[in-house]
Amino acid sequence: MPFATVAIPPAFSRLFPARLRGSATASALLFLLRWLAISSLIGGLAGTASAGFLMSLDWATSWREDHPWALALLPVAGLLIGLAYHYLGARAGRGNNLLLDEIHQPSRWIPLRLVPLVLGGTLATHLFGGSAGREGTAVQMSGALADQLTRWLDLRPRDRRLLLIAGISAGFASVFGTPLAGAVFGLEVFLLGSIRYDAILPSFLAAVIADLVTRAWNVGHTHYPTLDALPLTPLLLGCTILAGALFGLTARGFTALTHAVATVFGRIGYAPLRPLVGGALVAGAMWALGTGRFSGLGIPVIVEAFQHPLAPTDFAWKLALTALTLGCGFKGGEVTPLFFIGAALGSALALVLPLPVALLAAMGFVGVFAGAANTPLACLLMGLELFGTNGGIYLALVCVVAYLFSGHTGIYSSQVVGQAKHPRLARQQGRQLGALDQ
Repeated sequence: MPFATVAIPPAFSRLFPARLRGSATASALLFLLRWLAISSLIGGLAGTASAGFLMSLDWATSWREDHPWALALLPVAGLLIGLAYHYLGARAGRGNNLLLDEIHQPSRWIPLRLVPLVLGGTLATHLFGGSAGREGTAVQMSGALADQLTRWLDLRPRDRRLLLIAGISAGFASVFGTPLAGAVFGLEVFLLGSIRYDAILPSFLAAVIADLVTRAWNVGHTHYPTLDALPLTPLLLGCTILAGALFGLTARGFTALTHAVATVFGRIGYAPLRPLVGGALVAGAMWALGTGRFSGLGIPVIVEAFQHPLAPTDFAWKLALTALTLGCGFKGGEVTPLFFIGAALGSALALVLPLPVALLAAMGFVGVFAGAANTPLACLLMGLELFGTNGGIYLALVCVVAYLFSGHTGIYSSQVVGQAKHPRLARQQGRQLGALDQ
């Protein structure tokens, strides 16, 4: 039905002068009210699921820190996760990429069993010391729950795409407490270099409502320092561009290593054995390092990165251990580990670049993620929401430069190249990242 000829129910007709009835204005109001209702359901489901997940994750992290011996059970946890996904997972094993596949080419409903599988798998990963994040879990739960509304509300296929995008936005916004970044993340993440604007209203509504619902459950988020204002000089501009390039290359390295680990472990024929073997390697490495700073999310180390320069080895160990944890089959997200990697690298760069350590940590925090997820606008908004507007120019430059230097690679193999990053890559437009030869 054409947008400008949507019929106005009698209940609404009295709100408009006769000349506006059946107009684009009335149709816009109906579209707003319809998606306000649907997005409220999405936001309520996503916010509640994320609140429960975050509280459970806090408990798992506290328990692991109080029982360091639990690291010895990481291989057993890996085996159980592998068995659950092997025998019960089916399509759910594709995780975030399944959501992107259904946006690009809808085929079947997102299975609801994805919710308990990814929730249980992520909590087990964190409970026993794996290096993983939380964004993937929240986004998958939100997307799966939102997709159930397609059948309950008897939505059309084109509306299902908008609903899935809104579900991704709601999950991201609620788990990090960044509604603006969450809304734009859902719009950016499935098409590299393009944004689908027909989903902008559902995404923003769902993200804001999901964040409100999560906070209503009294679930807090990590607070980071507000950056100080700093004028942009030619020297600092050059340092910022250099840092952005390093962050983009780091993101590319993380993606390549994670995929390489997955390829190597894919040679183990029986899938449940992959996280068993990988868990033993992760546990052995962490025992050898003699520290738990690389387990789980690593939030304390991220906060520390804003206070003083960290050792260059911190980001390298987190990168390697996260790639091994996720590549062998453990569950969780990549985003918070990418925050760790970026903030630690940025903090270490304060030893050689004439920029404040807090600013460099913030630049790395958003820059590595922008390069790995190919979502520079969402990462800029996240930086503004978390660190204030004083460093906005620096954060913007770092995000776009990191995005450029990460190339056509990324942590989501089902992303489709909507607009090439530069002319020499134009031939890759329209293809999924996972199908490209880098």
